[in-house]
Amino acid sequence: MESRCNNLPLKKVSYSNVERRKSLSPSAIVIGAGFAGIAAAHALKNANFQVVLLESRDRIGGRIYTDYSFGFPVDLGASWLHGVCKENPLAPLIGRLGLPLYRTSGDNSVLFDHDLESYALFDTDGHQVPQELVQKVGDVFESILKETDKLRCEHGEDMSIAQAITIVLERCPDLRQEGLAYNVLQWYLCRMEGWFAADADTISLKHWDQEVLLPGGHGLMVRGYRPVINTLAKGLDIRLAHRVTKIARGKKGVEVTSGNGETFFADAAIITVPLGVLKANSIKFEPRLPEWKEEAISSLAVGTENKIVLHFDKIFWPNVEFLGVVASTSYGCSYFLNLHKATGHPVLVYMPAGRLARDIEKMSDEAAAKFAFLQLKGILPDASEPIQYLVSHWGTDENSLGSYTYDAVGKSHELCERLRIPVDNLFFAGEAASMKYTGTVHGAFSTGLMAAEECRMRVLERYGDLDMFQPAMGEEAEAVSVPLLISRM
Repeated sequence: MESRCNNLPLKKVSYSNVERRKSLSPSAIVIGAGFAGIAAAHALKNANFQVVLLESRDRIGGRIYTDYSFGFPVDLGASWLHGVCKENPLAPLIGRLGLPLYRTSGDNSVLFDHDLESYALFDTDGHQVPQELVQKVGDVFESILKETDKLRCEHGEDMSIAQAITIVLERCPDLRQEGLAYNVLQWYLCRMEGWFAADADTISLKHWDQEVLLPGGHGLMVRGYRPVINTLAKGLDIRLAHRVTKIARGKKGVEVTSGNGETFFADAAIITVPLGVLKANSIKFEPRLPEWKEEAISSLAVGTENKIVLHFDKIFWPNVEFLGVVASTSYGCSYFLNLHKATGHPVLVYMPAGRLARDIEKMSDEAAAKFAFLQLKGILPDASEPIQYLVSHWGTDENSLGSYTYDAVGKSHELCERLRIPVDNLFFAGEAASMKYTGTVHGAFSTGLMAAEECRMRVLERYGDLDMFQPAMGEEAEAVSVPLLISRM
């Protein structure tokens, strides 16, 4: 474990008014050491707060997890920077660290985080789908989604993307596809489900495209996200294996209890645990959170997408970014990310989402890896067995209980903002609390900074010390801009 994580014997942290006056150090407890929590703690430390960060896992990063067991970095969680541009709040830090990005898409499309020409699709008999058909059906899929926008305008009630597509195809027979083309259309729907980590019959027509997309396309973090989170975590007081079970708030501050019975006191707390954990009610709030906050937590949806990473001793697949298997249902479709294009390592990543991901999570890791390999063997008969594999379990992991948030049918996108709004001296952050950038790493990072600034203002206003401390902004906000290192093979 990194030396920056404080593993010394623990003691209660309690800051009385007298001590605060002497040290001029307001205090905060940050719960969750993912990107939002690390960003918030880093910013508050820079603003002269005494900060302790409590993390339930035995590592930092949360749903960022770069694994090195193959001898090189592989991200089992988030792996893309969505918006390869200087407007991305993470760009200055990534640029300054000199971390390379591999751009997988030149535009900021919700539909395609890879350019269409980078796909090689196969039918279940192992025949490659002609590239012209892949392109043609991709254009048809975009047309179908444009037609669903008309439905959105016509109907007051929300409906699922799946239902909207069915209505469009009834109205517009010219957009219907048959045979192989129909299967390719199902593959595009499968990719859309992967973007939201959810099945099309649960994704909201009204809100699916309301997310703000930064320009510059989508960039894969070639060396993983670990160096970024490690840099932000440097010097922080992080207590690993501290699962928070209770948060009590009062006029004098907050009292946070961890599963091992330790109690921590501070002026305020920033809660950055994943939405899935909040939904499971594994943290008891005293007094209870307001009804509007509880409703936001229960109504927001969290999807599941996993990675089954297959490491081979040689390359036997075509030199494309994505391999896909087309089928008559989106559930039967598959796709593999080719990391060899981006990193030079002989690795394919199978990425199931929604119901398929949940079904695979019921298997052992060995069975899941075998399932993924059989999908591959079906399209590439000469495929050699993997020499190593890794399997993620974001849906069943008690520290995440899902991959990321998406807009479910009949639920307002405003719920993300309601999740973010503070309650007394409790502040909330994370990708689910980002109205603009839901489901992204930079969304989590931005809300962490926002929560830190709100916390700073609230605590210092209360003690009349507002002019005495620096704004809760990380040093990267003022850093000299360094261009991002972007490749495209």
